[in-house]
Amino acid sequence: MRPLLAAWIALFAPLGAGAEEASVVERSDQSKLLDDAQAALSDFDADRAIKILEKAKESGSWSWSDHARLYEQLGIAYAYLEQPEPTATAFDMLLAIDPARAISYTLSPKVTFLFEKARKQALLRPPATLQVTWRADLRVAEEVPVEVEVVEDPRDLMRQGVLGFRLKGSPAYETVRFDLPPKGQRYTAVLPPPAPASQRREELELYVAALDSSGNEVLLWGSPNRPRDVALDYDAPTPWYGKWWVWTIAGAAVAAGATAAAVAVTREPGPTVPGTFGVAP
Repeated sequence: MRPLLAAWIALFAPLGAGAEEASVVERSDQSKLLDDAQAALSDFDADRAIKILEKAKESGSWSWSDHARLYEQLGIAYAYLEQPEPTATAFDMLLAIDPARAISYTLSPKVTFLFEKARKQALLRPPATLQVTWRADLRVAEEVPVEVEVVEDPRDLMRQGVLGFRLKGSPAYETVRFDLPPKGQRYTAVLPPPAPASQRREELELYVAALDSSGNEVLLWGSPNRPRDVALDYDAPTPWYGKWWVWTIAGAAVAAGATAAAVAVTREPGPTVPGTFGVAP
């Protein structure tokens, strides 16, 4: 195995299929906890919902959608018990994860009033933002440098990043985890050539998740279901008649022939003209 290929495998293998399957199982259990809490809220048993949700918070590694749902339910439960401070804290965290979140208008006014108050406060700060960039001249058989920058992190939540990537049409993502740099600095992930054997243009699919100190997703740039596309160009090999040395030789031959013809045409005639002379009887 070539050293460079071995290095790529060592870099990306720790977050391979086995880790993904374990994560799916854990997140399935987390979703069930949220379903149990939702059932308790439907029965107006806010105390039971809070016990489930506060314990669930400690598990960590929440997906972005379930993480937001966790704090939405927590805010609703505390609002039902008329506890404004923990309600505001939960809704503020919800809006830090998902600034565009809205809750059902059919909920009790004591819930919607406190949510609206938290939403107005959240609007005073910039939303958390990641910027992900790459070059415009990428090729299918070349490495792909991807730069990740923290543009805004008002709650100082983002600690690590997970970059998922796959060739369009592939069944699974490969991922690389990295420490997010301080605001204003960039991290560059150099991905292996996406399709070194391809003989056509391709597309690479990307997403980036920002994680907090407990491994919870607090921001998604793209997503596994809705990734961003990166165009990869293909340089077709030059045919034999398009290679420089063929035309150099051909050009030299043409030049030589043209020179000989020019010399023949421009040469001055001699003093005598070849021929025969005779007299007819």
